[in-house]
Amino acid sequence: MTTVNREMWVSEIVKDIPKSADIFRKNRIDYCCGGKMPISQAVEERGLDLEGMLEEINSIERHEEAGIQPKYLDEKGIVKFIQNRYHQELMDEFAALTPYVTKLARKHGPNEPHLVRIQELYRTLKHEMIEHTEDEDHNVFPMIIEFMEHPTPELAEKVRPHVSELEGEHEAVGDILKEIRDITSDYTPHANACGTYRLVYARLEKLEKDTFDHVHLENHELFERVRKAI
Repeated sequence: MTTVNREMWVSEIVKDIPKSADIFRKNRIDYCCGGKMPISQAVEERGLDLEGMLEEINSIERHEEAGIQPKYLDEKGIVKFIQNRYHQELMDEFAALTPYVTKLARKHGPNEPHLVRIQELYRTLKHEMIEHTEDEDHNVFPMIIEFMEHPTPELAEKVRPHVSELEGEHEAVGDILKEIRDITSDYTPHANACGTYRLVYARLEKLEKDTFDHVHLENHELFERVRKAI
């Protein structure tokens, strides 16, 4: 079992120890779009205790998680996993969560304007993510599978800009989620918050977790394989 050290990249740590993502997210360390840096650098930029974090990560009980492990799948399998685990669930969650976000902003927004800003950010996130996932499902993912199964210089040139564009969109989504986390004080409702208030905060936090895990899998597993093949 590898001991995590100060020189290991954040993205590699999450690939090897998926539960470490919870620690990074709690400490606002970006492991999906900004994960290609040593943990020492990421911790220093946040002004945190490196030795304490290394100890916390290395104390995680390591075992193979139940169910499908994407890192053992081929590219077609990873795409199918992403679509089933993240894309479909994301669409379902947007449909279910949107009425609550709207209700919260309408009811409490006049006295708590930050809730109106949350609604604005949520709408942007929803719009961007729906367009993004549809582009992946209908255009980019089929192109990636074709290239990985039959790599040619022509397909490499065709795939490269699309992967870069998707990574840029991931960063934009990450920025939205970081602002929501800031506005919500790490998704902490105030003491007198109603049930809808608490529900929205809890589900936004879950949405953040799933989105970061989703982006991490694409950036550091699927797209990384593509880049190595180009």
